[in-house]
Amino acid sequence: MANTVLIGAQWGDEGKGKVIDVLTAKADWVVRYQGGNNAGHTVEIGDQKYVLHLAPSGILRPGVKCVIGNGLVVDPIGLADELQDLEKRGIDFRGRLFVSDRAHLVIQYHKELDGAKEAKLATGKKIGTTKRGIGPAYADKADRTGLRMGDVLEADFEAMLRERIEAKNALLKVLGAAPLDADSLVAKYRTTFDYLKPFICDTVPMLNAAVRNPKADVIFEGAQGVMLDIDFGTYPFVTSSSTGAGGVATGAGIPPHRIDDVIGIVKAYTTRVGEGPFPTELLDNDGETLRKVGHEFGATTGRPRRCGWFDAVVARYSAMIGGIDRWALMKMDVLDGFETIKVCVAYECDGERVETVPASISKLSRCKPVYEEFKGWNCSTREATTFEELPKQAQKYVRWLEKLTGVPVSILSVGPKRSSTIELVI
Repeated sequence: MANTVLIGAQWGDEGKGKVIDVLTAKADWVVRYQGGNNAGHTVEIGDQKYVLHLAPSGILRPGVKCVIGNGLVVDPIGLADELQDLEKRGIDFRGRLFVSDRAHLVIQYHKELDGAKEAKLATGKKIGTTKRGIGPAYADKADRTGLRMGDVLEADFEAMLRERIEAKNALLKVLGAAPLDADSLVAKYRTTFDYLKPFICDTVPMLNAAVRNPKADVIFEGAQGVMLDIDFGTYPFVTSSSTGAGGVATGAGIPPHRIDDVIGIVKAYTTRVGEGPFPTELLDNDGETLRKVGHEFGATTGRPRRCGWFDAVVARYSAMIGGIDRWALMKMDVLDGFETIKVCVAYECDGERVETVPASISKLSRCKPVYEEFKGWNCSTREATTFEELPKQAQKYVRWLEKLTGVPVSILSVGPKRSSTIELVI
């Protein structure tokens, strides 16, 4: 595998956790490089289900070293709770989990500000934030007023924290929100950081040694998807970090030329959580079927996901800016019961054909999907263990998507379990 990046190529929730878990069987390192606990990766192992928000998915594999990189914003209480739950379930990660001392902290005031600001937005203007404090934490980072993991190791950290709480309480007052009690908050974080301190270190040297080691296999694990990228997504209905392959170098501290392979994760259809334009969204029985059969509810929020047909315009766009070498095509089995399957091959906007994703949110909102129809296979794919065992129509569907997007499929998922994964030769 060498140095491999896995990115979501739609609006997130594509099934990255499962792909990463499968690939970590061969990995030495798994690295998260952006985002926070506003994303969740669901992994099913036997009869056990794990939902990971900050811990890299490799944490479930004994011996795999895991890094929470500098590009993340980390909710320390959320991370401590997640790690303690894993320990209770028998996962031993001590000595192989490393948290960058350059990663920024999400403090309770970030969450309060997140919710208060969202509440102030008018209907139609709301972002659909998870209210986990991600945006305000990244804003503090850019404003150079944030706190970092390494600050926790300093003798004056609690004084710095109190200073920030006082400043944020003034903002909360302006927004009409209740102020935070500094004494109780500082005491709570003191206990949390006593637990986390052993994991905090400078991860840059170790990662650079790993990506230069020809015998080491390193996986860089993205959160969300390209269409939620702060620069290239459906702005402003996006997250606050660089979700694509371009975020790896800055989010992990490695040279970009050390990336050998980029795998884009896409569903065989499309979903989205939160607000913003979604050209192929289905508000009919087909959309409801996709949601029910695909169990399309957010791993972090539990919100029902908006569902629609596969959007080849989005996939081509993500492949272009992400340098995607191959697809991992997820949830093929969800389409098993459809007589007819549609795929969006272009958009129509104001009487013109549009072949890529426009930057203008107004224009994208006016885009209508141009569909091509495909005859479904109407039988189960879940028993297939090789590509050849799939129904012929399902095989044709995969090849059709490859042709439409210009990217080959190398991994195919026909169910939630580790074993329900087919690797294709490309």
